[in-house]
Amino acid sequence: MIQGGNHLLKYYLCEAANALRKCAPEFKCFYCLKHKEVNKLNHKRALALTDRKLFSLVYTLLKTNRLYIPPDGY
Repeated sequence: MIQGGNHLLKYYLCEAANALRKCAPEFKCFYCLKHKEVNKLNHKRALALTDRKLFSLVYTLLKTNRLYIPPDGY
């Protein structure tokens, strides 16, 4: 994520992504995949990428005015 912007918003989005990776199977699989890709700072990188995925999901849902429906495969 970029260095500027609202620090509290970035913090709470990161915390939401961390909580979501524990309970949502789609985000858990994504986090595990990104966690295994690198050797250094793997948790921080995987969490930042999960946070980016969550942000794009929330932005798209707000833009299209739709509710979140989880995928059927999970």
